[in-house]
This record gives sequence, structure tokens and C-alpha cells, in this order.
Amino acid sequence: MAIAFVFPGQGSQDVGMGKALAEAYPVARAVFEEVNAALGQNLSQIMWEGPKETLTLTENAQPALMAVSMAVMRVLEEGGFSLREKVKFVAGHSLGEYSALAAAGAFSLADTARLLKLRGQAMQKAVPVGEGAMAALLGVGIEAAQKIAAEAAQGDVCQVANDNEPTQVVLSGHKRAIDRVGEVGKAHGVRRAVPLPVSAPFHCALMQPAADAMAEALSKVDIKAPAVPVIANVVAGPVSDPDDVRRRLVEQVVGTVRWRECVAYMAANGITDVYEIGSGKVLAGLVKRTAASLNATSIGAPADIDAALAALTA
Repeated sequence: MAIAFVFPGQGSQDVGMGKALAEAYPVARAVFEEVNAALGQNLSQIMWEGPKETLTLTENAQPALMAVSMAVMRVLEEGGFSLREKVKFVAGHSLGEYSALAAAGAFSLADTARLLKLRGQAMQKAVPVGEGAMAALLGVGIEAAQKIAAEAAQGDVCQVANDNEPTQVVLSGHKRAIDRVGEVGKAHGVRRAVPLPVSAPFHCALMQPAADAMAEALSKVDIKAPAVPVIANVVAGPVSDPDDVRRRLVEQVVGTVRWRECVAYMAANGITDVYEIGSGKVLAGLVKRTAASLNATSIGAPADIDAALAALTA
């Protein structure tokens, strides 16, 4: 068995996330307390009690999702699990790449929380509300999506933001261009173009102000070599050098999340079992639809941990 750990991105948040972990495990509760202290806000209260609109704000959702992932990691470690000894690769979807790096020891927990808070704020500020949008194309792959983006742009920004799996690609850009995607897509076999309920057009050129903000913030943070290689979103291959990690995180703000290729890389390099660490089960589904040979398991609740530890520490 060769294992990879993957960490969820925005959209996997839900009110109540992490509460059962905090109640069951003091080491998990300590993670939420440390994140609260690092941010100077009671983020865990928002996570556990809502309201959902406040939790869904990008600046809250990003550190919240990371906190749940790291709480799971700390519980696994307390149970005798060693990432360095048992895991071949880690990877994360968009903000999940920060969670992956924190899990692998490249960032401290407090630094990761502050970076994600800033990242969320910078991404929100980069484009005035209403000027950007995102849409998921269902039923087509990356090649068709790239043609649709080029045709729909018409002088506006329209780019592939997420290559999630062989039949799901997300486009991002100016709202005018995204509004054209549904009609343009019909000629390319799009089954549906689904507008996404997001507050900004992530992972496209409009995010350049946020990339600049992250470049400055990351230049001031200590990054250690991760305990295991991180498969970076923008290159769909492993990175370990701290300067390379920093560079790829900046590129990621405006670049495509090449998740399908990240999963394909794992499958091609001997991985047999993928564990999704944290809130929700989105990535486990994407993994299965991308590489049928991979076993995918989600670990986010106390019951999941008990079952996983038996397999992971065997």
C-alpha cells in the first residue's frame, strides 16, 4: 500500500465542521484554539455555530478548512501515525495546498492560519463584487474547456481555473465572459454550465493583485522543506525546495488548479490509497472519477479516525 494525503479546498465548509473533533480530542481542540489566537478572532465559534454566510466568507472559510484538516492530522499523530514514515505525497486543492504544507511541517499552524486569512481577504479585494464570476462545465474535459474559454473571452478574461476531473472543468473571469460560456459551450458538448456561488473569480488573471499580496506575505514567512513532497497545483508534480514552494503558491493565485493531473501523477507513481483529510468528501469523489485504480477514503469525523488509524498504523 502506497499512500497519499489530500486536503480539501473552498466549498467543503459547513456549519458544525470540526466540533465533534474538538469535543472528542483535546489535541484537536488545541488546534482550533491556536488558530483563534493566531487570527485574533473566535473562528471556531463561527465554524460551529455559523451563521453560514459568515463562515462562507472567503477570509473565514480558508483558515477554517485548514484548521479542521490540521485537527485531524494532530489526532492521527497522537494515535501513533507518522506522515513521514507512511505517506509518499501530500497535495491540496487550492487553499488545501497550504493545509498539505502545514501537515508536512513546511509552515507553522499559526503562520498557515494568518496566510490563509490574508489570502482570502486579498482574493476578495482583487475584483469589485459583481465584476467576476465562475462556472463549472459539466460533461467536457480540459481541451474543450480551453476552446470554450478562448471563444467566450471576446476581449475579457476567461480562463480555466480548475481542471477537477475528466468531465468537470471550472472557468473563471469577467462576469460578461462567464455569462457567454453556456451558449458557447453548446457547440463543444457541454452538458451544463453551472454558475458557482462564489464571491470572486478565483484562479485567473484578475487575481493578480492577490498574487502580489501573497508574494509579499510569503517572503516574510519561514518555510521549511516538507517532510514529504507536495504535489503542487500549478505544476501537477512534486515540490520540496522552500523557494520553489513559495513561488508555486504565488503562481497558484492566478494559475489553474490542475487537480486531475495531480491525481493522475499519484496514480502513475505507485499510489494505491488516497486519504482526504478534513471537512467533506469532495476530493475523494474527484479522485475516484479520475483514477479508478485508486482507493479514496475521507477522514473528517471521530468515527473516520478510529477506522483509518487501524489501517494507517498497521
